[in-house]
Amino acid sequence: MSTTTAVSSKLPKLQGLGGNVRQYGIVGALVLIVLLFQYLTDGKLLLPNNVASLIQQNAYVMILAIGMVMVIVAGHIDLSVGSVVAFVGGVVALSMKDLGLPWLLAAVLGVVIGALVGAWQGYWVAYVGVPAFIVTLAGMLIFRGLAIILVGVTVSSFPSGFVSISNGSVPNFLGYTGNADMVTLLIGAAAIVALVGGQIRARQELRKHDLTTEPFGLFLTKNLLISVLIGALAWVLSNSTGGTPIVLVIVGVLIISYTFLMGRMVFGRHVYAIGGNLHAAILSGVNTRKVNFWIFVNIGALAGVAAVVTTSRAGAAVAAAGQNYELDAIAACFIGGAAVTGGVGRVSGAIVGALIMGVLNMGLSILSVDPAWQQAIKGLVLLFAVAFDLINKRRAGSV
Repeated sequence: MSTTTAVSSKLPKLQGLGGNVRQYGIVGALVLIVLLFQYLTDGKLLLPNNVASLIQQNAYVMILAIGMVMVIVAGHIDLSVGSVVAFVGGVVALSMKDLGLPWLLAAVLGVVIGALVGAWQGYWVAYVGVPAFIVTLAGMLIFRGLAIILVGVTVSSFPSGFVSISNGSVPNFLGYTGNADMVTLLIGAAAIVALVGGQIRARQELRKHDLTTEPFGLFLTKNLLISVLIGALAWVLSNSTGGTPIVLVIVGVLIISYTFLMGRMVFGRHVYAIGGNLHAAILSGVNTRKVNFWIFVNIGALAGVAAVVTTSRAGAAVAAAGQNYELDAIAACFIGGAAVTGGVGRVSGAIVGALIMGVLNMGLSILSVDPAWQQAIKGLVLLFAVAFDLINKRRAGSV
């Protein structure tokens, strides 16, 4: 009796810990991959300017992965985002060149058009009942064709403010300490305070409702490691040529906003409910059609943001933009711990998955690995990540 009681009393804590093990493993894998390429490239990977370039080059993946993880959690998939990026990028470019719109208004227009594209696809999925795979496959073809029609010829020569969205840095109005940009260090410190403060509040909320929390030692270690990683990133970026990339601020705001949305708001809970058990969600009163519709509106809007970022980064709009972007975003989500069957996935995990893909790209490029081998290696990483997740679930189910 005493043994059974002891085991059962520990079980909730073990289950609560187990829910985070996958996330810790992903972060650990990212750290190991970074250290491996730092060694293989003789320290070139973490040179300040390379780290800034890593963020600027992979911002589109992180933006799309935020929206894609919500789609996957709900049990869907979106194959159209790459084509939507090309289409919206063409609209934004032509609105500045031919219509003479100010670049900020053109960027907002791009996000709105992306949301309208998402609404179009969301209608077919949510209210007509066509599977998302088919709807977005059709969307991939439709919007790639429209992109070719719009920007059959490259459109370039944009205002400097627009180009700075992806290529510029936050102005340094505080000066330097040595070679370090003080604004970047201040942003890093603010990020640490905000993140740790949020973690403490979340833990207090769980304890107030007598819900399972991770052991205090693990909680302390986790926050200490996260603080060190953010501080290290801030220090490296502060020594880069421009300091904090503007696009990093955009991505950071999106990460915070969507983490709050998925973790604290009713809409986020409904997304998880739909992906976890659709019939139970319906019986619980969740308006599944409405939630599914807004999931696709959301990823359309984020595809619009990614289109602005991509067009700004390239300094031009081309019909071939966004090729394989949907695959990059989907891979980032699955590497980051999203379940193939839906119901499981986090924004933070998708971002870590995107960073793993980005580090692989940059590290292999520095090593001058053939692009064909780079593709093959990324494919293997994706396969092993999903297989690892499935094997762990089977083991957990057999216990």
